[in-house]
Amino acid sequence: MNTTKEILSKFKNIALVGASKDLTKTSSIVMKYLQNYGFKVYPVNPSMKGEKILGEIVFGKISEIKNPVEIVDVFRPSNEIIDIAKDTVKIGAKVLWLQLDIKNEDAKKIVEANDILYIEDKCTKIEYEKYLN
Repeated sequence: MNTTKEILSKFKNIALVGASKDLTKTSSIVMKYLQNYGFKVYPVNPSMKGEKILGEIVFGKISEIKNPVEIVDVFRPSNEIIDIAKDTVKIGAKVLWLQLDIKNEDAKKIVEANDILYIEDKCTKIEYEKYLN
């Protein structure tokens, strides 16, 4: 399984790293869209820990999420991805998904060495619209 269609069909629990309470930001638009299509989205933003975004409590980091996370969906700059990749491995997620214009070869090596799928430079919302909506 390595196509975005297969990933979004199979996995429904997403940690959204870089969530924002500004509902006009891309991360919020994507979060709301995914929620509307049956995904459980856990917002992650250390500066908003404990607050709520779109009805969900915000986590400071993905390792604080007690429920299983399958996709780590990242809205952070490319230079922050290595630590997120390491946390993705620690929690046993299935996919590290980097949004548009986000890439990191070292992060790719980290997750792929641990049998985690790596997607870069793609939007979960756009991919879902393209194949499943």
